[in-house]
Amino acid sequence: MAARPAALTIAGSDPSGGAGLQADLKTFHQFGVYGEAAVTLVTVQNTAAVTAVELLRPELVAAQIQAVVSDIPPQAAKTGALGNAALIVAVAHAAASFLFPLVVDPVMIGKHGAPLLDASAVRVLKQSLVPFATLLTPNLAEAAALIGRQVSTVDAMREAARALADAGAKNVLVKGGHLAGAAVDVLFTDGRFLELPAPRIATPHTHGTGCTYSAAITALLARGVPLVPAVEQAKRWITRAIETNPGLGHGAGPLNHFAPTEP
Repeated sequence: MAARPAALTIAGSDPSGGAGLQADLKTFHQFGVYGEAAVTLVTVQNTAAVTAVELLRPELVAAQIQAVVSDIPPQAAKTGALGNAALIVAVAHAAASFLFPLVVDPVMIGKHGAPLLDASAVRVLKQSLVPFATLLTPNLAEAAALIGRQVSTVDAMREAARALADAGAKNVLVKGGHLAGAAVDVLFTDGRFLELPAPRIATPHTHGTGCTYSAAITALLARGVPLVPAVEQAKRWITRAIETNPGLGHGAGPLNHFAPTEP
């Protein structure tokens, strides 16, 4: 039997299971990919609030990555919440030797507004880690922080995507989940733009959407799916996962990680 592809997430822990590395591992499994995880930070949170965030030492995060890559090399990897500049530098140092695609989800603020990245670390993220990104997946606020100006329209998303490609990312997906109207994402790849629209779903249960979306793309890349169809399939799946959310918790609940990967 052929070896099952593996994917690595380098991210924070969400004990409620809706976001972070827990969501990533569920997503990898749903797409038939063996999941591995290097923990960057630990949160105390549920669907209603984040009450504490503790960062791991950079050398411990680097050692986790090395242990995994040297033994069960993944076919793709992704990053999530990295916490501060020192952790970003440690991950970037490891990424310099990666021989597989890296999806960088520049997580800065959690669903409940808790900061998951020091404001002073944004410049380090852009300079140190973005150049190693096969795909960079910022939402509107993250794109704005990275380029230093507001991003609130599809035209501004296009401009941001091009600017972030100029900063070194090979491909950029600016997510429009916080746009007014339809949830349009903009993918910039090979010098061209591709818009991926989806209907606006009226639900509070969107906890972990960014983590889950980028994890789905990572899993598909690990399976050898080319970038554009990987993003398109992940977009369809994340929409189904939001539509069929299980309604768990007393706040912003998780998605349906059991949603079928194809209709």
